[in-house]
Amino acid sequence: MNRFARTTLAVGALFTLTHALGVTRGGELVYGRYADSLFLDPVLNDANVDIWILTNLYDTLLQPTADGKGVQPGLASAYTVAPGGKSLRLTLRPGLRFADGSPLTAQDVKWSLDRARKPDNGAWSGSLASISSIATSGNTVTLTLKQPDPTLPAALATFNAAIMPQKLFNAARGSTDAAKARAFAEKPIGSGPFVLSSWKKGSVMVLKRNPYYWKKGSDGKALPYLNSIRFEIIPDDNTRILKLQAGELHGAEFIPFSRVAELKANPKLNVQLFPSTKVNTVLMNNRPRLKDGTANPLSDVRVRQALNYATNKEALVQLVTFGNGKPMRSFMSETTPLFAPQTGYPYDLAKAKQLLADAGFPSGFEVTSLATSGQADDLALLTALQQMWAAAGVRLKIEQLDNATKTARYRAADFQMRTAAWTNDINDPSQITSYFAIYDNIQSLYTGYKSAEIDRLFAQSQQETNAARRAGQYNQIQGIYMKAAPIVFLYETPYPVALSRNVRGFVQIPLGNNLFAATSLEK
Repeated sequence: MNRFARTTLAVGALFTLTHALGVTRGGELVYGRYADSLFLDPVLNDANVDIWILTNLYDTLLQPTADGKGVQPGLASAYTVAPGGKSLRLTLRPGLRFADGSPLTAQDVKWSLDRARKPDNGAWSGSLASISSIATSGNTVTLTLKQPDPTLPAALATFNAAIMPQKLFNAARGSTDAAKARAFAEKPIGSGPFVLSSWKKGSVMVLKRNPYYWKKGSDGKALPYLNSIRFEIIPDDNTRILKLQAGELHGAEFIPFSRVAELKANPKLNVQLFPSTKVNTVLMNNRPRLKDGTANPLSDVRVRQALNYATNKEALVQLVTFGNGKPMRSFMSETTPLFAPQTGYPYDLAKAKQLLADAGFPSGFEVTSLATSGQADDLALLTALQQMWAAAGVRLKIEQLDNATKTARYRAADFQMRTAAWTNDINDPSQITSYFAIYDNIQSLYTGYKSAEIDRLFAQSQQETNAARRAGQYNQIQGIYMKAAPIVFLYETPYPVALSRNVRGFVQIPLGNNLFAATSLEK
């Protein structure tokens, strides 16, 4: 069985199940978003409000699978890695076209990847840094690598590796790449299932069907099924829900967890809790001294472990997520490839007290956490932690700041704790690991945590092409990190989406991308 066979069968089964009773073509889906996109260039971008829409406009050589665990064919129908892992060859599908009808060629692929991997050309250029050179011949593209790179297939399925039309981009106004990107992104042309039709920024975006899209639906005809998608920008949660209930929207994103049970009881709606890569944590400053020079109790691993034992994750899941989350069992979500569940820190107040006493804090201590002002979930979480930790003698103070000030403070290591949430952007564990556990990459999310053993294992994993050995390396990394407890491990949460009952085939994958190619409006 080839490397794509299992995935193709799974995706085929999904389409067959979704459209088992036939499929209706046409119509316009109206979807409520909490915020508008900002910039529709895939390379010079790192904002979720853009990323989660870009995959409907641009295609990549490979694509993430719906379960978030791997890659599947995209513009490339197949790829092979050379023995030794120093080159990767991709075969393009025949007859590919951009949304304006112009041919998509191997030269467009080479130009797009060269642009995306250019150092300092966007925050994601490093994901393609292992590529030394790119050669084309007919419908094949060969990537020669500086060293083996097991993350490259996932990187080729990530938004910044989208294939763009070289001629159209170069014809855009502007004298620099950034200027041309700004101009091109106003009316972008890609090879995804949809193309931008109109955009009234901050209000409405309309995508129309790309008549040249390559992928086929369950009826054997070209996707997408819809004629168009109308995104209405509605920041207020209650307004989005009211419009959905009134039939003015077919779908709405970011449903508050407090409303999920109510909407699930509505016979006209279908509430989906799509598995996500989102993890919610409290990040701790692990440094021996704080910014003001005072001693930091959190530099002692026993104190950090004690706070984890003093945290009742099951109670927080009920209180903050209304039962829609699950306790973390690693620093990465269980939907992340190579996730390895760890024993972790079940609620144990006696053990927390003993660890604090062993660390020299038998009566506890005072600690301050930064929170984002105006965020109800932040305040609810920290208020609950105040009560939980007080039982162990730890007095938690909450310092609410606007997001910009909070960000400036923690980036300057001027904090003791802070609330945080994370979602992956790539179907590989390397991204989240490099941020959470590697000091040289933004000081392990500014916690100051360092581990020479994790550094060694991570460096090995970045070139390890044997799947079993790489999985073993990541199992060790997750175990070391859990024991060190640089963070307070809280909970994972899904993506809550509410849809009208007649909407079929919509998928939000664990990375957050909204996939509308196989979505239909049934009668």
